[in-house]
Amino acid sequence: MVAQLIKNQTNLYDTDYNLWILETVKKLENRDFHSVEWENLIEEVLDLSKKEKRKLQSLLKKLIEHLLKLTYWESELERNRNHWRREIRNFRQQIQEELIDSPSLKVYMIEIFDECYQKGRRLASDASGLPLNTFPEKPESFCGAFGNAPLEQILDENWLP
Repeated sequence: MVAQLIKNQTNLYDTDYNLWILETVKKLENRDFHSVEWENLIEEVLDLSKKEKRKLQSLLKKLIEHLLKLTYWESELERNRNHWRREIRNFRQQIQEELIDSPSLKVYMIEIFDECYQKGRRLASDASGLPLNTFPEKPESFCGAFGNAPLEQILDENWLP
């Protein structure tokens, strides 16, 4: 049946992505390099990097959001403190796992930190209903007073504001 599907499909990549993956893996395992759709394979490999970067960016924004809520959303602090702390620990652990798997992403995280801080700040404002200016405009104002660089401070598992 798979052979018939392949025969009937002019471009398996566009019509059955999962089957395209399975067939491509089979071709690579069999060293059948002449029949590999190289353009699509290259595109997919590049896409893996993009997905890892998006995941890291999302985790960093969520981490910042929860740190800001823990610090500034006083009316909900008593009820949500433990939940926010758990989320903070979880996001930090996930970020560390990503960086263990791909240490080169540390450079990317440094590049996107300021943008992620601003997005996390807006998310905290949206979630809390507090005005955006409640939250420090610059990450240094939020955590720089504690001695470390802001990103280093935010990722420090032993630090809570």
